[in-house]
Amino acid sequence: MAPESRRVSRYTLSAEAALAALLVLGPVALGGAAPWVSWPLSLLAGLAAVLAVVGARRQGQTPRVPFLAVPLVGGVLLCASQLVPLPPALLGWVSPEAAALREDVLVPLGLTGWRPVSLEPSATWRELAKHGAYLLTFLAAAQVCRSRTSRQRLLSVLAFTGAAVAAVGLGHALFNVETLFGLRAYVHARPPLVTPFGNPNHLAGFLGLAATVAVGLALSKQPRSRATPFAVAALLSGAGVLLSLSRAGIVFFVFGQVLLAAWLAKQRREARTPARPSWSRGAAVLLGLLATLSVGAYLAADQLWAEARTADSVESLRRGKVEPWPMMARAARAFPVLGMGRGAFEAAFPRYQTEPNPNTFTHPENAVLQVAAEWGVPGLLLGLLGVWCFVGLVRREGHGPVELAVLSGVAALALHNLFDFSLELPACAVAVAVVLGAVARPRESERLFARSTRTHPLPTVPALALASGLTAVMLVALVPGGRRMADAEARLAERVSARAPGAEVRALGLSLIDVHPADYLLYRLVAVAALGDGAAGAKDALGFVNHVLYLRPLDGPAHRVAARALVHLGRRAQGFLEYRLAYEAGDTRVLLGEALPLARTPEEVATLTADAPGQATELAMALLGVPERRALGLAWLAWAREHFEGRPEATALWMQEVRGRLAQGELEAAAAACGEVERRAPDALGTHLLRADVWRAQGRAAEALQALEALSKRFPHDVELAFTLASRQQEAGLTRRSRDTLAAVAPFLTNLQQRARLLSLEADCFEREGLLARALEQRRSVAGLLPAPESHFAVARLQEQLARYDAAARSVHEGLRLMPPGGSRRAEAEAWAVRLEAHERARVDARRQERVEDPKAQEREQFLRRSEAVSDSPVP
Repeated sequence: MAPESRRVSRYTLSAEAALAALLVLGPVALGGAAPWVSWPLSLLAGLAAVLAVVGARRQGQTPRVPFLAVPLVGGVLLCASQLVPLPPALLGWVSPEAAALREDVLVPLGLTGWRPVSLEPSATWRELAKHGAYLLTFLAAAQVCRSRTSRQRLLSVLAFTGAAVAAVGLGHALFNVETLFGLRAYVHARPPLVTPFGNPNHLAGFLGLAATVAVGLALSKQPRSRATPFAVAALLSGAGVLLSLSRAGIVFFVFGQVLLAAWLAKQRREARTPARPSWSRGAAVLLGLLATLSVGAYLAADQLWAEARTADSVESLRRGKVEPWPMMARAARAFPVLGMGRGAFEAAFPRYQTEPNPNTFTHPENAVLQVAAEWGVPGLLLGLLGVWCFVGLVRREGHGPVELAVLSGVAALALHNLFDFSLELPACAVAVAVVLGAVARPRESERLFARSTRTHPLPTVPALALASGLTAVMLVALVPGGRRMADAEARLAERVSARAPGAEVRALGLSLIDVHPADYLLYRLVAVAALGDGAAGAKDALGFVNHVLYLRPLDGPAHRVAARALVHLGRRAQGFLEYRLAYEAGDTRVLLGEALPLARTPEEVATLTADAPGQATELAMALLGVPERRALGLAWLAWAREHFEGRPEATALWMQEVRGRLAQGELEAAAAACGEVERRAPDALGTHLLRADVWRAQGRAAEALQALEALSKRFPHDVELAFTLASRQQEAGLTRRSRDTLAAVAPFLTNLQQRARLLSLEADCFEREGLLARALEQRRSVAGLLPAPESHFAVARLQEQLARYDAAARSVHEGLRLMPPGGSRRAEAEAWAVRLEAHERARVDARRQERVEDPKAQEREQFLRRSEAVSDSPVP
């Protein structure tokens, strides 16, 4: 091999430039999350590999392949094998789940062609291109980094890129800018530190690796003046890790620094002579990093403490990320041979999700589960091989501070990915490929070393052919890989929203399903479109809903579509059962918003009733709150009380029985039900309030008021009790006492709703006392706290009583802006506004006529205007 001092070829320098561009590309492309990143990633990686091979030939070197490339090659081959269409018999042996999807879902729809193992082939095509790019990046870095100068420049690019990303975040925080460069707002994320990384965990992973590499460069054998910029870069990136508020990112970043310090100390103890750099420099850099982290922790102390408090430490981690792992492990066990397809997790996992969750799991957030689910057992074996190769690199002799820093940073990032998926995106993955290539590079001074770190020569022509061929494969793979699942969903949803003909939507849906066979949303959209044809399309809608529930058993909207179809077909009992299943699958608004208004009999309401705590009480309140549905609600309550006997809901249902009977004017039945409540919960505050309501309905208002006043002494801090007592005192004409009751409870209000209700009750008191101006002030405060049509209309009513017609009309228009279009109430409000404006015009005309007939009135008005102008002028 040529010595390292030999002049570097311009082709090698060009390959180095391409690798540097790859390091910068990831962060610029939103951490690698931008959809367009695959094309420049593939082009730059292929260009870097080809130029590196040509450069090696020009320098008289033989391209060498580190053994660590074997897992990367295996990943490319596994992706390719998952894309090969297989005959049904072979597919059933290799992947029973993929074969079942074909037979149970696709064949009934007329899609009878051979299918690959991957359940989301377009995503696997993209992953094939990405893994090919990572392989070529690693090989190019291993060749380019044979030059010490090129190696240091490449690692410097990573260190300073991380520092630049952190500086961008700090700049946004300093100027309180919440959008990226004032142009891009994150819709589904609220990162604590605004950078091109929308995910704070990914940001922490990238900055942690960059900071650790910068520490190694600062400790390397170079003049102190050249080490200072690396130390500053490490400090900036380390501060960025802290300010990202990523708990796992902070923990594993600290772990990486501790690991690096331990390796450096061990290396120093084993050295026979004092090693350079001197311990003073290492101590200075590490102490400086520690000081910066301490300052960053102090500045972000409040946010970090709030994050820690919401964490509940291990319990939050268990609920947030660890709790779904058993479900994901079951999904992985269903695909042992070749996995579900690289990149197919988002599409395939809903079939194995056993707990409702409003969020979509795009990744398991665990590298082991990710590999096991998408690659099966072969993927796990490749992972073990990669770990073995990494351990071999660690045991390799002759590491300097830079190599140890790289290994520490990669180890910390890999452990971080047991709770994250930053390595699934190009920003972190490319950085790891480059820095590992720098460490696994061939060394001219070594002749024999462990198999796991051995490099193997590859003739130039085959190496160039392989690099060029793999580049071509990557670019070809990006063509089918460009058909993204989200784009297909948006395209089909647009046609459904535009109410396109059912046949057109069905044809488009089948063509998209053929490309994305495991995407349950495509089937649901076709079902919704079929349901638009009424009873004629209901059967077709049910067929597609069955496919949706096969792919995602806990899909609440699919159960809702099935319920609508069954109601169209006249199978109401089954339809209401589907409504309940939709609620139990997570569609919490379906019962009160759609199903309950359709119910006609107590039996249908009983079918809707789920066993979820509090749900029966919500149904009772919804039924009894509408006079036309109250009889149905009382009939259903007889069944519900028996059904929930012995559970906490039983007492709440008896309370609803009392309120329903009172609303119906059935006082004897209400008193009997109240007695049952007293027997079940004699000491509960709600029981006493209910008894007071019964007494009031029976004409015993004074007795009810005395009972409430006695209760207020026992429960002086209960806000709802105070509100009820204040209302009853107003009814009795005791407005002063009512205001005293409200003033006593004011310090115990906990939210804006309670504050608004207190102000409303005070306004009622002032109105009863004839103090309309003070009542108006309170009503305006209510409208400011909780803007709503009724709040503005209450203000307008008082302004009308005070003959302020213009202001009243404006308040009515404020309320109209908050009302939905149409409806009788809106029409009445619009007529009210017209009437107020007419009153104001009439008053203005009368005043104008008065000024014409009485000159003194005009003089008085001019005098008042001059007085107002003087009072409004600024005081010198």
